[in-house]
Amino acid sequence: MKAEEKKPVSEETKASTEAAETSAPARKRRSKKKRLVTRGQAHILATYNNTIITLTDQTGNVLVNCSAGQVGFKGPKKSTPYAAGIVVRTALEKVRDYGLKEVEVLIKGVGVGREAAIRALNANGINVLGIKDITPIPHNGCRAKKPRRV
Repeated sequence: MKAEEKKPVSEETKASTEAAETSAPARKRRSKKKRLVTRGQAHILATYNNTIITLTDQTGNVLVNCSAGQVGFKGPKKSTPYAAGIVVRTALEKVRDYGLKEVEVLIKGVGVGREAAIRALNANGINVLGIKDITPIPHNGCRAKKPRRV
């Protein structure tokens, strides 16, 4: 077998190929345009373990969501009213670009952060138009345990 002969490469082509490899054409990322939403919904999920706030537009498309765990609370501190207030403040800082002014509040759950979250919305300059409790309630629920025989 014959060894392949290497062709001599000129200095110009070497420099141009090295430059092409090192500086690949940088693609410009288009920043997603933030639309203006002045009226929306605030979904508050207040459980025994956490408080989650989701801010949406009128049709339910999510703008921002934030939870007590995401803010930095751990363990039983996540479900406190103080944590709920901090979560609302953080969520409203994120949604400033959208220009949200007024919200309808939809609350789900039985946690202690329910009222604190609504008060924090009002205290941080958001006009609360209405409050609706959408906590799921069973219509007869699960089957009861059989009676105990002693």
